[in-house]
Amino acid sequence: MLEVKSQQPLPEAGVSIAEAARRTGVSVHTLRYYERAGLIVTAVDRTATGRRRYHQLDLDWIAVCTKLRATGMPIRTIRRYAELVSGGRGNEQDRLALLEAHRGQVLEKIAELQENLTLINHKIDVYRGRLAAGDSDMPWASTANSTIRNG
Repeated sequence: MLEVKSQQPLPEAGVSIAEAARRTGVSVHTLRYYERAGLIVTAVDRTATGRRRYHQLDLDWIAVCTKLRATGMPIRTIRRYAELVSGGRGNEQDRLALLEAHRGQVLEKIAELQENLTLINHKIDVYRGRLAAGDSDMPWASTANSTIRNG
C-alpha cells in the first residue's frame, strides 16, 4: 500500500483530524466525507470524548483513495473497492478486476491527453516559427484548408 510521507512518525495514540488532513494533503471536510461515504476500510478510532484519531493505516488508505480519485475513479467505485478490501480474503479476483478496468480507463485518458498534447506542441511550433519569421501579426491567416491546423 502507498504510504503517507511524513517527517515524523505517528504517535501510538494516532493523530487528530487536523493533523491527518495536514499529513495527507486533503481537507478536514474531505476526511469526514470519505468516512461518511464509506471509503475508509476500518472504523476511524475515537477518543473518549468522541474526537477522531487517525492511525498510519488510515492515512495510507486515504492516500490510496486520493490517488484513485485523482485518476478519475468515481466515488461509488472507490466505495466498492473499500468494501472488497474490508471484506478480507477471498475477493482478490474482484479487486483485481476492478483495478484492471480502472487502469484501462486511465490508459484511455492518457492516450487522449497525449493526442491533445501533440496538437498543443504543433501549435507551439507554428507560433515559434511565425515569431521567428516575423509574420506573427496574423497567426490565423493562412490558406483556407489549413487555417485551424496552422493557426
